[in-house]
Amino acid sequence: MTLQHQPAATTPDLTPTTPDSDTNHTDLDNHKAAPAPIPIEPDTSQYERALLVGLQHDTDNESFSRSMEELKNLAKACYMEPVGIATQKAEHVHKSLYIGTGKTKEVKEAASLLEADVVVFDDALTPSQLSNLQKELEKPVLDRTSLILDIFANRARTREAKLQVETARLKYLLPRLVGMHDALTRQGGTSGSMSSRGAGEKKLELDRRKIEKRITELERKLKEISSERQVQRKQRQEARIPLVALVGYTNAGKSTILNAMVDRYVQDEEKKVLEKDMLFATLDTTVRKICTGNNQDFLLSDTVGFIHKLPHGLVKAFRATLEEVENADLLIQVVDRSDCDYKEHMQTTQELLEELHTADIPMLTVYNKADRCGQDVEYPKLVGEDKLYVSAKEASSVELLVQVILSRLYADYVQAEFLIPYTDGEVVSYFMEQSEVLKSTYEENGTRILVKCHKADRDKYQAYVVAES
Repeated sequence: MTLQHQPAATTPDLTPTTPDSDTNHTDLDNHKAAPAPIPIEPDTSQYERALLVGLQHDTDNESFSRSMEELKNLAKACYMEPVGIATQKAEHVHKSLYIGTGKTKEVKEAASLLEADVVVFDDALTPSQLSNLQKELEKPVLDRTSLILDIFANRARTREAKLQVETARLKYLLPRLVGMHDALTRQGGTSGSMSSRGAGEKKLELDRRKIEKRITELERKLKEISSERQVQRKQRQEARIPLVALVGYTNAGKSTILNAMVDRYVQDEEKKVLEKDMLFATLDTTVRKICTGNNQDFLLSDTVGFIHKLPHGLVKAFRATLEEVENADLLIQVVDRSDCDYKEHMQTTQELLEELHTADIPMLTVYNKADRCGQDVEYPKLVGEDKLYVSAKEASSVELLVQVILSRLYADYVQAEFLIPYTDGEVVSYFMEQSEVLKSTYEENGTRILVKCHKADRDKYQAYVVAES
């Protein structure tokens, strides 16, 4: 259906915003197939000044305001300095310019007045809209998707994450090549042969082939890594170590919870991950073994955070990493309870989890940052069977969370007594390694042990079970 432009219903909001002192900068380069490494903490004098633009399609003012505030935080996470916000109400998106000709002129004037280096739009722009806006505004233009891709490119650290980000960036770039080369010449002749095309057209075709070849190569490498993950996962399943996956909105506190458990049960600083009050502070999926004692261990996986309007290409690119979620024994949805939009964040998380087909996996909802809610929220506290209020910064909350996790993971464990002949010492060793041994004695006929073990192990070694008198 053709979309027609509607005139603006309100005057634009061009209120300058105050930059934060901790924002950083990164070079935004959508023209390179393989982005160069970007410094984590660049010189503050290199900040790019960004003008943010949003188009409100409906009457939900609160939702639109939240989306624009999130765009502002995304810009800061991409090391930009938001210097102004321009908004418009319209029933439909302008087909060629997204915001229409009149509004485009206003944005161009505002960008010049505020000395903006780049203009960032809150929605995904079509290739033609992106090309037209860059020509009209005479400024680099980014949409929400490219902004998130730049953040991901900056944060990725492991080989897999870098491959996934590059794949997503190239797939985003491919349909947007047209109009990105200022020196492109018009195609000459009508024969269709390469020799009759202008130099610019040849350059475009070469770039397209290079990108398509690179995408194929990246996808092959990702398949190899995925195969390695499957082998590791099979070994884990054979060892019967349950997997717990932390999921939730970005900046909800997943990494904080993982680090708190590492501090409490692993006590190895090198096992901790980056923890920062910033959107998408960490992207790489990290798995740590949490040893709680009594052979009741579990693997804890910290996954990439979700966000409203997360580009579909990114969900697809990170599917191999998110397989940890699909194969988890328990999902921990971490929610920032202090955020007034936490319910909307939970809805976004739920929608993305449904896309990952995780409906059958048990879930525990952890309302984190309860200490910021005043006396309205009591913590640490378990409400019902699947809601837990905590502050990941406090030891008592971490201990309660682990207790609840163990009660869920080891619900299928039973207490059983075995009398194992001395000739079958390997069975005793197995129970020592895979179960909680409550009592052991050495008798004339063998080793008598009282253990808390999985039902499958009790059934497997039923021949050694001591009948109840």
